[in-house]
Amino acid sequence: MDLKFIIDEIQKADPEVYEKISPRRDILKSFGSKVAIAALPIALGSMFKKAYGRTSSVVIDTLNFALELEYLEYNFYHSCNTSTTLMIPGTDQPAFATIEGHELQHVNFLRTAIHNAGGVPYTPNHYSGDPVTGDPYTPLGYDFTAGGMFPVYTSYATFLTVSQTFEDTGVRAYKGQAGNLQSDPDVLTSALQIHSVEGRHASHIRLIRRKAGVADNPKPWITGNIAPASAVQANYNGEDNTTQLTVNITSLPGVSGNVTTVCATEAFDEPLTMAAVLPLIAPFILP
Repeated sequence: MDLKFIIDEIQKADPEVYEKISPRRDILKSFGSKVAIAALPIALGSMFKKAYGRTSSVVIDTLNFALELEYLEYNFYHSCNTSTTLMIPGTDQPAFATIEGHELQHVNFLRTAIHNAGGVPYTPNHYSGDPVTGDPYTPLGYDFTAGGMFPVYTSYATFLTVSQTFEDTGVRAYKGQAGNLQSDPDVLTSALQIHSVEGRHASHIRLIRRKAGVADNPKPWITGNIAPASAVQANYNGEDNTTQLTVNITSLPGVSGNVTTVCATEAFDEPLTMAAVLPLIAPFILP
């Protein structure tokens, strides 16, 4: 899960958050390389408690939104990797096992961080395990076929389509509002280190789709607003934007021949807000 996205959401609700944690910015700076992953939940929880005196409901709600997304991704990969009807080729199994492992680490990190910050970790519907120490796999809480729209357990091509869509959507969601972090390069750098893992997931799955002969786009990144299936077009809407910070990339001054629309759309991923993400994942979550 993207730490920048979490901090962005906290900052939007509490613009003074950086002033409150200013003496402890070294904690954030060390997230990228110095602090062991096992220590991150404790450090994060401690930082929030010191900054606010108590952990605010805004912080807990933001972390729980992140946890909801990670539960979704982990349960998707775990259920498909262990399915007896989905035949993932042997050459691709290690990659999806690795991705599943990453998502599990994200789930466990967020659950522990929320617990240590004094909150109650989000638990999916129909989940019976302990929210902190229990197995986060809860197949009864999800329908990854979305009511039969996506036969992910019988069609490898469909499984790849949904995988790519989850990862591409996650990358857009995690991007959040990076501009809000420009005043603190240390936080931005650490956040991008975490964010890059999700980006590599998306790129590798697109490569697998290309090798399997089912790719809509031969490149390992998004071109325009091309979606892997019409049913998930909403997840890619807005990616065909060619203007950044009021600058039209296709007519940059001093660039010979300017820049094609295709290249302009590939050069930037567009962010998705929390409000935009929730309806996109709703079809896969059971009431």
